[in-house]
Amino acid sequence: MGAGKTTAGAALAARLGWTFIDLDDLIRAREGCSIEQLFQQKGELAFRDIEHQTLCETISQMNSGPIVLALGGGAFVASRNQEFLRSANIPTVFLDAPVEELFRRCEQPGFARPLRRDLDQFRDLYRQREPAYQKADFSVATGGKEIPAIVEEIMAALELSPTSGVSR
Repeated sequence: MGAGKTTAGAALAARLGWTFIDLDDLIRAREGCSIEQLFQQKGELAFRDIEHQTLCETISQMNSGPIVLALGGGAFVASRNQEFLRSANIPTVFLDAPVEELFRRCEQPGFARPLRRDLDQFRDLYRQREPAYQKADFSVATGGKEIPAIVEEIMAALELSPTSGVSR
């Protein structure tokens, strides 16, 4: 949460000429309500099932070319999602920053994050999730960095070329 997945992902996709997809946007469209409403109406476990189904469908339907896919903050925590991404040979990148910065970035008027309450709770959530995040193929520290620098670091880690958009 707050790591810059959507912003950096969209910028990376634009730089590569790829399609950008935010998994949370797909879930909102599919379910016809906000993530917060899903948490309230169906609970986190049901949301995680919907998230997994949407991820699998999205990856299975990737016939129109390469994409940059931003997962929600809890999606990669689920081992079944990690395994699915690995089996599909999709490289994963963990965008990290200091917890206080992540918490601050999540302060967006009119945009509710169901698992963001106070800094102590947020810190605990980060600590719980961090071991799963560390299983990503690459990690990029985003703290204090501008989006273009983050994009360049991701491209270097994944050995992506802005002209061809493919791995070298």
